[in-house]
Amino acid sequence: MFKWEKLGKLFDPKDLHNGSWMKEFAQSPSVLIYEAHVRVYFCSRTAPTADGQYQSYLSYIDLDRNNLVKILNVCSEPILSFGGYGTFDEFGTNPISVIRNQDEVNVYYAGWTRCESVPFNGAIGVAISRDYGDSFTRLGDGPILSYSPDEPFLLGSPRIRKFGGKWYLWYVSGKKWLRTEGKPEPVYKIRMASSEDGINWVKLGRDLIESKLGEHECQACADVIFRDGKYHMFFSYRYSHNYKSKEGGYRIGYASSVDMINWNRRDEMAGMSVSDSGWDSEMVSYPHVFMLDGETYMLYQGNEMGRAGIGLARLVSPQDWSSA
Repeated sequence: MFKWEKLGKLFDPKDLHNGSWMKEFAQSPSVLIYEAHVRVYFCSRTAPTADGQYQSYLSYIDLDRNNLVKILNVCSEPILSFGGYGTFDEFGTNPISVIRNQDEVNVYYAGWTRCESVPFNGAIGVAISRDYGDSFTRLGDGPILSYSPDEPFLLGSPRIRKFGGKWYLWYVSGKKWLRTEGKPEPVYKIRMASSEDGINWVKLGRDLIESKLGEHECQACADVIFRDGKYHMFFSYRYSHNYKSKEGGYRIGYASSVDMINWNRRDEMAGMSVSDSGWDSEMVSYPHVFMLDGETYMLYQGNEMGRAGIGLARLVSPQDWSSA
């Protein structure tokens, strides 16, 4: 089993008292490492609009590289604009994942489209930064990965990595919409696509992770790293109903693979669960694992799917992952 030491809550927009544009939520953390600091990108929301709708924007905080629980800087405004009238990302960007691409930085994100019969739909877009990650420009008005005959519903939760010079994108594909507790809720599973350039993608075309909570289990945000001869995936899963509670809410699972196609799911190995009390006592989800100066860390979001903020944990053991 992996053993993680929780280092505490890193950031919650509700704790800001300087008139920040961020009001609630820190979701889907993803890092870039610089010489003196670690930049944590995430999604945050402004105050609801007049019709009660939230809008989610790309944001970041900078952490002291030598003391990761110390915040050096909080971005003063959203760093990626929404799409125009009628585009796939007209109403929001969430979740996100960042990666360096030579002298540029790419952010992969889910764009929100509002609907009538169901609350929203989603597709995956990319935006590019040419100022070292301070701001991003959308690649175009359309997504790079969208629904298709074999994936007819929403796509989202992108997590991007490069292995052996090739790009890999893990994402969720909607399977169906269920009417639960009087409103429609999506069911989605983890899938993968690959690319030679990070723009044009080939979908694998099948679900990767078996379900353990029944056929309507929802899975999201698969973060994959390569360590000691294996690929290791940390991901989120939940029930399709009552998922905003402690009983049905998100947990962090784990799976391993030697080929990124066939995965052995062993959630008991993940080693990251809810706390007895506090900001992450009901839910832990959307993990992002990164290595820094010989240590391995996990960022994750807490209660109410990140409304309570994001936190940090450090891997205590094992140091050899080959037996996982």
